[in-house]
Amino acid sequence: MKVRLSDYTEDWKVMFEEEVKILKAIFGDEITSFEHFGSTSIPGMKAKPVIDMMCIVNEIEKIDSYNEQMNSMQYDVAGEWGIEGRRLFRKGGENRTHHIHFYQSDNPQIKRHIVFRDYLLANPEEASRYSQFKEALANKYESTRDYSPAKKVFVSAMEKKALAWHLCFQLLS
Repeated sequence: MKVRLSDYTEDWKVMFEEEVKILKAIFGDEITSFEHFGSTSIPGMKAKPVIDMMCIVNEIEKIDSYNEQMNSMQYDVAGEWGIEGRRLFRKGGENRTHHIHFYQSDNPQIKRHIVFRDYLLANPEEASRYSQFKEALANKYESTRDYSPAKKVFVSAMEKKALAWHLCFQLLS
């Protein structure tokens, strides 16, 4: 898939909220909470215009029973897609608009994603640095097949800073 970076837009919040309504209609009370995370949740940040959503559930296995319904509604059913305990649905095909990540409420990935998002929201200079890094990669790589792995070391280092920030914040509270 071609790398498409876009400037931040308030439309991303609207797209998240609209998708929440759709998912509530499909899954009802299975979803206990929704989170908007990833670069589209950070004002001012350049991002691939794909809304990353997290749906927290009590029992992840129950989500599998919705695969056929989600597929019939044009969602790509990707299963765990490399992250144990996750269920991933993708919307929009080659012009993807949403990545919907389902996690059981005790999955450690939830904290990792939320802490990273909150760190970037609280540290706009870090968000800007990350945005500039992504822009440089997008100028270097045309395909997400090359772009995404090239981000890993940078993102891992920033996630470690975010977790340390979170720990310090907890200790001070």
